[in-house]
Amino acid sequence: MSEGRLLREYVKRLAQRIGRPVRLMEVCGTHTVSIFRHGIRAMLPEGVDLLSGPGCPVCVTSIEDIDWAIAFCKQVGGVIATFGDMMKVPGSDMNFFQARAEGADIRFVYSPVDALNIAVEEPDKEVVFFATGFETTSPTVAAVLKRALDERVGNFYIYSVHKLVPPALKALVEDKEVRVDGFILPGHVSTIIGSRGYEFLARQYKLPGVITGFSPEEIMQGIAMLLEQILQGRAEIEIQYKKVVRPEGNPQALRLLEDVFTLADSYWRGIGMIPQSGLEPAEQYSEHDAKQAFRLEFTSKPEPRGCSCGEVLRGVKKPTDCPLFRKVCTPERPVGACMVSTEGSCAAYYKYSY
Repeated sequence: MSEGRLLREYVKRLAQRIGRPVRLMEVCGTHTVSIFRHGIRAMLPEGVDLLSGPGCPVCVTSIEDIDWAIAFCKQVGGVIATFGDMMKVPGSDMNFFQARAEGADIRFVYSPVDALNIAVEEPDKEVVFFATGFETTSPTVAAVLKRALDERVGNFYIYSVHKLVPPALKALVEDKEVRVDGFILPGHVSTIIGSRGYEFLARQYKLPGVITGFSPEEIMQGIAMLLEQILQGRAEIEIQYKKVVRPEGNPQALRLLEDVFTLADSYWRGIGMIPQSGLEPAEQYSEHDAKQAFRLEFTSKPEPRGCSCGEVLRGVKKPTDCPLFRKVCTPERPVGACMVSTEGSCAAYYKYSY
C-alpha cells in the first residue's frame, strides 16, 4: 500500500475515534493552493473540515494602502515599485494596472533590490517600494532598507504593509464567530519565526498546531498529527516540516527585523485593525519611511457591497458562500482581494473546484 493510501486510512481511523466534527484551518496561502491542487479535501473523511485563513498577504492589504500608492503617483509624480501580484488588487476606484494606464508610474519588480536599483539609476525620481508580505519576505526588505541608509540613497523609500502571522492568529481565536480545533501552520513563515512564535496558541488557548510542508504527503501527515493531538487531548505546537524549520527559527533574520523595524498596529483587509501586527521602519530609518516623508490627501471607500472576503479570511465562510463568487467576482474581474492572488482562497476555489 502506498504512503498516501496509508496516511488516508490512518486519518480516517483517527477521525472515527474522535467521533465529532473537527475544523482545521490552514493559515498559509501556499497550503491552500496545494490542498486544492492535490484534491486533499476529497481525501479526508466526513467530519474533518479544512478552512482557509488569512495567509495571503495580497488579500489582506487594505483598500487605503492601495489608494495611498495611487495618490502618491498622482500627487508626487514618483515611482511605485511592487510585486506583480499586487497589480490587480482593487482600491477604492481602481487597481495599479488601471492607474498605470492613466499615467501613474507603477512598475512591478521581482525583489526590493530591483526597486533600490531604480532609485540609484533614476536619482531625479522619488521611488517607493510597496513592501508587502509576511515574515518570510520582510527580512529581505529590512536588508535593502539598511543598504539604502548605508549607501545614502536619499530618493528611496518603503511603504510598509508587512504583516505578522501570530497576532492575526490571536485575533482569530478571540473572534467568537471563528470555530477552529487546530491550525496547519505555515512552513515558509516558520523558517523565520520557528515554532516558538505560536506557542501561545497551545499555552493560552489550548489549541494544537502543526507546522507543515507543502507536498500532499506532508500536509496529510500534518493533519494526522493534529488529529492525534485532538484525540489525546493534547495542545502542542509540533513541527512536521523538520527538514526546514527549527524551534528557534532563523535568529539572524529575527535580529535584522528587530534592528530595522518596529511593531505597529496594522489594518488587515476584511478583518480590521490588529494590534502590533505590522512592521514600520524604526526611528533610525525614518527618512526612508514613505508614510512619514509624504503627506497625501485622498479618501478611501469601504469594501464593495456584498463582498465576503472578510468572512472568508476569518474562516467564517467559504468562497462559495459569497453571493458575488463566480457570478460577478472572477480572477479576470476581481471584486475582492481574495480573488486576485493565486494564493487567495477565492481564486483557489474558482480554479480547482469547478
